[in-house]
Formats: sequence, C-alpha cells, structure tokens
Amino acid sequence: MRAEKQNSETRKRQIAAAAMSLITRQGVKGLSVAAVARKVGLVPSALYRHYKGKEEILEATLKLVEELIMENIRSVQKESSSPLEQLRLLMIRHLEMIQEFQAIPRIIFSDEVSASQPLRRTVLFKIVKGILEQVANLVAQGQRLGQIKPKLDPHTVSVIFLGLVQPPAILWYLSQGSFDISKHMKKAWPVFEKAIQSETFPADSFKKEIVYRSVKKGG
Repeated sequence: MRAEKQNSETRKRQIAAAAMSLITRQGVKGLSVAAVARKVGLVPSALYRHYKGKEEILEATLKLVEELIMENIRSVQKESSSPLEQLRLLMIRHLEMIQEFQAIPRIIFSDEVSASQPLRRTVLFKIVKGILEQVANLVAQGQRLGQIKPKLDPHTVSVIFLGLVQPPAILWYLSQGSFDISKHMKKAWPVFEKAIQSETFPADSFKKEIVYRSVKKGG
C-alpha cells in the first residue's frame, strides 16, 4: 500500500514536470491533457487516474514550483551554517532554477494562471509569501548570530532579497536568455551584503568557511 502511494506521488511529480516542460515551449494555453500524457508516455485515460484535467495539472505545476523552492532552502541550510552565506547560496539556487525550469516565469506571468483565475492567484501569493517567510527566518537567525544588522526588519529585508532575484529573472525571460544572470549575481550580491551585514561581523568569515568546506571535500 505504501509502495503504491509512493509510486503514485512519483508519477504525479513526473506529470507536473512534463507540464512545465510543455509550458516552456508552448505557454500555458498550449497545455493539454493529451500533450502531457504523450510527454510522460501514458495514454490520456491513465493520466486521469492522477489528475482530473488540465486545471488540476496546472495546480500541480504550481505545487512543484513551491517544492523546488523549498528544496533549495533545505539544500543551502545543509551546505552552510552561516545565515548570510545561506542567503547568497539561495539567490544563486533560485536563479539557476529559473534557468533550468524556464516555465516558471511563464506560469507566474501568465494571465491564464493569475489574472483570470483568483484561486490560482491566491496559490501564487501563498508561494511567494512562503519564500519571504523563509528568507525572513534566515535574516532573523543572522541577526541573532551577529552577522546582520539588528535594527533591520527581517520581513523588509526578505522583500529586498526577492528584488535581487525577480527583476533579473524577468529580464532573462524577456530577453530570451540573453541577459547575463551570472554577471548580475556577482555585482548584486556584494551591494546587498554590504547593506545588511553587521559592522562588527568579520568580512572574510564566509571566505574562510568556503575554503574550509572545499578542503574538507577534497580531503
């Protein structure tokens, strides 16, 4: 019974990923049950065992976006013990995710997903709010450790952090990939870091941690 449920969840994620791939090429309006079924290697009737139709598949893609974001957050928390370094890594992961899953901007900015569907707009807002809460938690933790200026409001900083990611993602999407996200990251992060980092926190502490982790992996 448990194995069947696990297989079902795996299949659902495969279907959502296939839908994202189709949205990348054709947009939300080009999404159909038949096209998703072909992409996964199923007949439409088999796909209906997991989702009732296009609406539920689209909702599943939104859920997948949320899962990918949370996976990024868990990943950076395992990779570094420094909240400020976690924020830097999270910025990189998020922009890399958008480059890998090009459907994300199309889903977020599609009228079919948000403007014409209040429920989906609510789901999108929940996802963004969840990101902001997680980032605010990292900021608050950094303040407790003396890394981030104590007088800054964590939720305000989290919105500013999102501003590091969303505009370049939009520019990259609108320019069909010609906007250099890597170059932007290298320039944007030091500005953000300087603005929020505590004056009493050693500036080279992250470099020491990165070198330590590199040596540890190499050894």
